[in-house]
Amino acid sequence: MRVLLAGATGAIGRSLIRGLKQRGHSVFGLVRSAESAESTHMLTEMGAEALIGDALDAASVRTAIGRVRPDAVINELTSLPGHYTPAEMKAAAERDSRVRREGNVNLLAGMRESGVRRYVLQASGFWYAPGPGLADESSPLAVDASLGVAASARTYVELESAAFRASEIDCVAMRYGFFYGPGTWYTNVGDMGEQVRRQQVPIIGAGQGVASFVHIEDAAFATVAGLECAPGAYNIVDDHPSQQRVWLPAFARACGAPEPLQITEQEALATSGADSVYYATRVRGASNEKARHELTFRPRPLEWLQARAVPAQHG
Repeated sequence: MRVLLAGATGAIGRSLIRGLKQRGHSVFGLVRSAESAESTHMLTEMGAEALIGDALDAASVRTAIGRVRPDAVINELTSLPGHYTPAEMKAAAERDSRVRREGNVNLLAGMRESGVRRYVLQASGFWYAPGPGLADESSPLAVDASLGVAASARTYVELESAAFRASEIDCVAMRYGFFYGPGTWYTNVGDMGEQVRRQQVPIIGAGQGVASFVHIEDAAFATVAGLECAPGAYNIVDDHPSQQRVWLPAFARACGAPEPLQITEQEALATSGADSVYYATRVRGASNEKARHELTFRPRPLEWLQARAVPAQHG
């Protein structure tokens, strides 16, 4: 299969290219001309072909898709900051939302023009609206949450709605958990590892928010499987989502960090804002039952919990 990968140089890009090549697919990575030299070299080394095209330029995207005539398009477009802090995430939010929204529209238009039917879209499995138990794919997203979370949730609703409305396109929405593993924020040497060593990531309130994670390579495996599965949304998350008060101290220990501090919700609101409080106390874990059944998805245990199952607690 000929696969065009938008966002080939992002966090999941390398793992995806490896996975696609292992399954015998031909991979074309969409890169902006401004970054083409370095990106072209990286893609070539991995056995993919760089394809110049700016996701924010509709004509450029149409030309790129028309040139390759792929069998499928995978959209992993992001514009995230290098550091995971409330300030940097807020500063990058507008640009990231624009890249995702406009890139999605431009890719869909180019696919229609070239008759490409299969579309695999990056979506979110960690912004479900609060509720009992783990969320399945029919659960609503948190469009009424704190300001930043709500804005991101609405972006994903818009992305999926546009893709699923296109009757001539078979869309598969990969609702990923928080990425961890090589090249992500959640590693010993990554940004979150450094922050917990500095005790900059506290447990907020009771730390009852339930987080879903996924190893970057497991996410790539599921995405490759998305080229052949039934259209629809799939939660690509770990087997045992866990509360902040469980996963954060375990992550800190794995990073050789001191025990995280504990602060009240009021203190967190004053120092890091409402989104941080939401992630720590309101975020809802997701169920991967559908992906396990239909994609044969078998994610590895969350590595800093040392392979022991830690069920989410609710209430």
